[in-house]
Amino acid sequence: MRAVWSFWSKPFHNYYGHIWSKPLHHLLAWGLSVHVASRQYPDTALITDRPGKKLLVDQLGLPFVHVSIELERLNNVDPGWWALGKLVAYSLQDHPFVHLDSDVFLWKALPRRLTESPVFAQYPEGFTENGPHYRPQDIEWAFAQEGLKLPEEWLWTRAHRSHFPAENCGILGGSAVEFLRYYAHTAVDLVIRPESAAAWSRLPDKRCYNVVLEQFFLSACVEYHRFHPTSPYRGVQMSHLFPSWEYAFDASHAARTGFTHLVAGAKSHPGVGTRIEERIRRQDSGFYRRCERVLAQRAFPL
Repeated sequence: MRAVWSFWSKPFHNYYGHIWSKPLHHLLAWGLSVHVASRQYPDTALITDRPGKKLLVDQLGLPFVHVSIELERLNNVDPGWWALGKLVAYSLQDHPFVHLDSDVFLWKALPRRLTESPVFAQYPEGFTENGPHYRPQDIEWAFAQEGLKLPEEWLWTRAHRSHFPAENCGILGGSAVEFLRYYAHTAVDLVIRPESAAAWSRLPDKRCYNVVLEQFFLSACVEYHRFHPTSPYRGVQMSHLFPSWEYAFDASHAARTGFTHLVAGAKSHPGVGTRIEERIRRQDSGFYRRCERVLAQRAFPL
């Protein structure tokens, strides 16, 4: 199984780079994520753009086996679509893979039941119609205003479910690579095709719709194609590392699983950053010094 990371530099500079307590912690987390996962999965890949390659490969020396600057194709896309870099990375895979966010640390190999699954994600999520941060209905309204149709999987799921199913994609992968490529291609196309521009212009701040595009639409594709009698992906199934949000955030359960994901406010917690600093100092002082040098030279705008 290939371990894949993605880094689209534009949304990092415009938005989520500021989530970290210190710029140093972001760089150190990259090193730790790649170091521990590559012990389990030595076939590693980075999907990024030119500035991302300069930072992560040329300056920090992270030892990816495969490096692609395919995210250069997103240069003219609204950086509010921060999940688009991940979706493009999914769409490029032609071997069984696991995509990891850079704040995910795999201390142990993933369970075989997971890696042999057609599709897997971190844990299942679900949202109700009036949730403040998860609003497919806004997208449906915008597309209806322009007389545009959303994908069949989206429409079918909304017609047959009373809630919004979704998948947490801190990790995402599987052996059904053709299905995953189809899902990701469809999601990317929904954003960047010219005929969608008028609909998206009705929703100025795209950031809150990333989880709809990545997480809800993944669930919708699995549910639709799993039972569709003529689908080439009929029988596709979803597995999860954790059965629920509660299990994922139970410290003892996560420790036994050998998995850490610094979600939400964890990245800005000074204590978390200090622990990452201490670990990297012990295990790779050379990488720690490279990170400090990049910051001191302002070699990358963090």
